[in-house]
Amino acid sequence: MPTRATDGRRAAVLGSPIAHSLSPVLHRAAYEAAGLTGWSYDSFDVDEAALPGFLDGLGREWAGLSLTMPLKRAVIPLLDEVSDTAASVDAVNTLVFTEDGRRLGDNTDIPGMVAALREHGIEEVDSAAILGAGATASSALAALARVCTGEVVAYVRSEARAAEMRQWGERLDVEVRTADWSDAAEALRAPLVIATTPAGTTDALATAVPERPATLFDVLYDPWPTELAARWSMFGGAVVSGLDLLVHQAVLQFEQMTGHVPGPVEAMRHAGEKALAAR
Repeated sequence: MPTRATDGRRAAVLGSPIAHSLSPVLHRAAYEAAGLTGWSYDSFDVDEAALPGFLDGLGREWAGLSLTMPLKRAVIPLLDEVSDTAASVDAVNTLVFTEDGRRLGDNTDIPGMVAALREHGIEEVDSAAILGAGATASSALAALARVCTGEVVAYVRSEARAAEMRQWGERLDVEVRTADWSDAAEALRAPLVIATTPAGTTDALATAVPERPATLFDVLYDPWPTELAARWSMFGGAVVSGLDLLVHQAVLQFEQMTGHVPGPVEAMRHAGEKALAAR
């Protein structure tokens, strides 16, 4: 993508609710580090019903948008083009506007997960476990399609969720076996465990962490550490945090929207850590 002009460009994160988002902190830090003094990044509380009108009202100064829930799927019919990565999980978290006004959708959560794992030395595993079966779990499966050579076991609470995860496995060409959440402690012995559940859900599993745990990727970042992550670290296991994911997916967004490559990873991480510490 060609480098854009640096004067008067705009970007933002959309979602509902949106007040908690760290995206403005990360992207503003990136602009400062890259010397993009004419760029601004804001946040707007936009729900599915308001999204079409919001997009139609944007001017030529807009470079791109970050999208969070509940807009990742709702935006797809409003786009001119969707990347293969985004299409693989029916979720767009990045919208880039071309110079001629076309809307391009991508998903940086998936490569962001892969980048976060690689940063911690995880290039390939022979099996993995996923805790949960929501939207983030499908992205986790797509990431595992790139790093896991064997079976993925998904621990879920209902047969309906289990069926969804098996369907995602077939679609993403990942070997998926499902197990009941009551057996989730077994997941902790996997070479790689990805926890995709809401805050507090995995707290009860902390006492089941094995003596020599491998790698835990917990997608939460606030509050941090989770009880599971804290116990995992105490036992010497490697922990990849939700902030790692947030930073790496945001770096990829920054690169697509601005054309500046590589993005300033450490500046964005430092800004995120500082903002979380202040909460």
